[in-house]
Amino acid sequence: MILGVLLFSSCDLEDADSLNGLSTDAISSNLSRAELPQAISGILSDMRVGLATQIDVQSIFGREYYFFTGSDPRFEADVVTANLDNNTFYTTTPWNARYATIRNINLALQGLTNTTADFSNQEIAAIRGVLNTLLAHELLMVNNNQFSNGIRIDVADPDNLGPFVNETEALTEIFSLLEAGATDLAAAGDSFPFPLSSGYDGFDTPAGFLQFNRGLTARVEAYRGNYPNVITLLNNSFMDMGGDLRTGVYHTFSLTGADLPNPLFIALNQTASVRVSHPSFTDDAEAGDTRLDKVVLRNMPITFSELTGTHDVFIYQSNVDNVPIMRNEELILLFAEANMATNGTAAIDAINVIRNAAGLANYTGGTSAQELEDEILFQRRYSLFGESHRWVDVRRFNRLNELPNDRTTDNVPEAVPVPFNENQ
Repeated sequence: MILGVLLFSSCDLEDADSLNGLSTDAISSNLSRAELPQAISGILSDMRVGLATQIDVQSIFGREYYFFTGSDPRFEADVVTANLDNNTFYTTTPWNARYATIRNINLALQGLTNTTADFSNQEIAAIRGVLNTLLAHELLMVNNNQFSNGIRIDVADPDNLGPFVNETEALTEIFSLLEAGATDLAAAGDSFPFPLSSGYDGFDTPAGFLQFNRGLTARVEAYRGNYPNVITLLNNSFMDMGGDLRTGVYHTFSLTGADLPNPLFIALNQTASVRVSHPSFTDDAEAGDTRLDKVVLRNMPITFSELTGTHDVFIYQSNVDNVPIMRNEELILLFAEANMATNGTAAIDAINVIRNAAGLANYTGGTSAQELEDEILFQRRYSLFGESHRWVDVRRFNRLNELPNDRTTDNVPEAVPVPFNENQ
């Protein structure tokens, strides 16, 4: 697996010769039927590279947990204080990894345009629909980090990179990619001409993948505040009020061959490298909330750089556990959010699905839009803990100042800086 290759240290893309063992020149010049499955699996593998760094940094920003590691105190010295270096791993790793994946998706799209293979029109639509959906996802990952600092959308030609665009423009372009992907998936027939990983079980047909596309588009539209469209999109997604909240699309990991283990797994009660929940996660929880099982009380508290943790993060209980890209639980919470200002009854019904699943009684608080917003953000905090949502959520509701700082030097940033060596 290509492990992202990290083809460039900036968006000044350079030639490379690795796409899960394939020649990038061959892929871009003429994508063959035989090369297609390997190209898709390489892209899915790419999407996991740098994932732990991005999740860790965003979770620290969102005061969900701290990451104590003696090998790199910058998690506490830089990330917790928001004194961010634009030329170090927490800035460059997510940027490089995501744009490496984006580059390989663009190579596959170029190869599909140039192909001489006997793909049918439905097969071409299926390939293009999946690639554009994954491209949109990766760009959204970059945008979530960069926010007001902007990102590049047009990077298909490494010798003629497009300009930086602001967050509004980025979300508009990402939405357009998802819409194009949805159009293709709707015209893609009943099956894909390639396999997907087991993380896409149930979403491994054009119809199923389209439901994932619609869910991802609903997330984008929620970020843009287009709530009527969020509701329409969710009704065409895999949202299921009575279904398993864990149903969704996942990154997969294994210990076989050259594959990757889950980098977010750490055994309990470690001392050299440990993720500990922010004290407020347990302090603020409602009594009886079963989502508290995402953290486990340590044998002994641990203190690092004047920050103390009493509970280990234990979302992933083995090094082969899947990491979610999108789950039914998020979609139900997006539905509640989309209705909070216009249909309080629908919003509360969705909130109660989440509360009841967590062992809590029905919501009995106020019904104003502001009160429902408070409750929805609270439920998202516990339902999506450690899944890279909290920091983004409080930022998009202009509530970053509500996040706690445990030391006088601590601050929460609005965005990650653009890497120093990025050509602007």
